[in-house]
Formats: sequence, structure tokens, C-alpha cells
Amino acid sequence: MAELNGSPIGLADLQALALTNFGHFTSMRVEDGRVRGLDLHFARLQRDCQAVFGVDLDTDRVREFARRAVPASGTCVVRITVFDPGMDLGHVGDDAHPQVLVTTRPAGSLPLPPLRVQSVVFTRDMPLVKSIGLFGSLRHRRNAQRAGFDDALFTDAQSVISEGGTWNIGFVKDDRVVWPDAECLVGTTMELLRQAHPSTAAQVTLADIAGYDAAFATNVGIGVRAISGVDGLALPATHPVIEQLRKEYNEVPGDLI
Repeated sequence: MAELNGSPIGLADLQALALTNFGHFTSMRVEDGRVRGLDLHFARLQRDCQAVFGVDLDTDRVREFARRAVPASGTCVVRITVFDPGMDLGHVGDDAHPQVLVTTRPAGSLPLPPLRVQSVVFTRDMPLVKSIGLFGSLRHRRNAQRAGFDDALFTDAQSVISEGGTWNIGFVKDDRVVWPDAECLVGTTMELLRQAHPSTAAQVTLADIAGYDAAFATNVGIGVRAISGVDGLALPATHPVIEQLRKEYNEVPGDLI
């Protein structure tokens, strides 16, 4: 389904979204009407609306729109996109009147098989914002897949790791998790795992990866997914800490939308 402000979205509004492509979003995995880290999702929407449009977002209203889309039982992914249908390429500096698009799609079964990733020098525009402008990320994902990998891993010019194409990366050392100390979008799954499992933040370069026991990717769509290789370096496809992280994440109680 696709609803704009609680009503079926029209072709003109979809066209504005497709052609201008300016806005932000969050995606939530909904299980039997509940979402892990629901408050984190709404805090992100509020924060990003200020960053992108310079206006407040009524999250109670957004929650009501999302509630309409959620089935009483089963699992799905609900995406909330905030954009201004009246904004066009020539007048993006006008006062914004952002609207709320809610869409749903099926959720895949978890856990997913390990990822093999290819490193690339790239930094997303406004990396702290979950923007809908995904061209750069998808371009590098496509290039990685064409080269035989599953996805792209972003670094700066000094090979300092920041994040994946649409996911965060973590590293395992003994029984602890190390999150890259770099500018990136802190995902809700990452934040929940930071609360659930002992972790630290440190600068991690591509050369440092060989000194870690394992690595994993995480977001709401994939949960906790092992990374079995970075460029030509092989990593374990399974590890006790990764299994523990999955258990801890699954045990996080969900909030009713």
C-alpha cells in the first residue's frame, strides 16, 4: 500500500517525489504490530525534518498514518518518507510543507547469509541524515555486485571505514563489539545493539580488519548479518558473538505502533 497523509497517493504526488527526489525517510520492521526502537525511528524523523526542511514534524500524526498501514499480525517493512510534493527543482528554496508517505513491503526471513563487500572511497551527502537521495550508494552497490561482491563498504581517502551502502558495520574483538568512530548514519538497530551488548567506538581502517575476530552488518531489514569477506580478506561466516547479538536484538521488546 502507499498512502500520502492517510489517503491513497495520486500520480502527480508520486511524480513530484520521483522527479525532485528530495526528502528523508525511516524504515521499520513490524512484527505483529510492534517495532523495536519505535521511539528512535520517530526521533530520527523529527531530527531529519529539521535538518532537511527546517520545520518540525508532528510525530503523533505520523504515527497515526503508520498505524493505518500495519497489519494486526505478521511481519512487514513500513517505510515513512517525508517530502514536499509542491517542491520542484527550480524552487527548492521556498518554504517547505513536508507531507508523509507511508508504504509497505514484505519482510524477508532472518537471518540472511553472509555478505562479501568491496571497499570504495565514498561519503554520503549529509551522512547523519537518512535521505532519499540514494544514487551514490546504489551506484557503488551496483559496481560491487557487477564485480562479484554483494555490496559496497565506504571509507575515506585514508581507508578509514564509516558504513555500508545502507547499513552499519561492526567488528568483533574477543567478546566485545567495536563500532567505527566515523561520521555515519547511526541506525536504529545499531543503537539498540549498543544498548544491549558491551561495545566501544574506535577508528577502524581497512588494514585493521585482519586484527578482528569477525565483522557484521546491521539494519532493520537484515538484522545482524555476518560479513564473510572485505575485498580479498576472508572473515568467519559465523561467530559466537554474532549469534549472541542476534539473540539480544530479537529479545528487545517491540512497541505497539
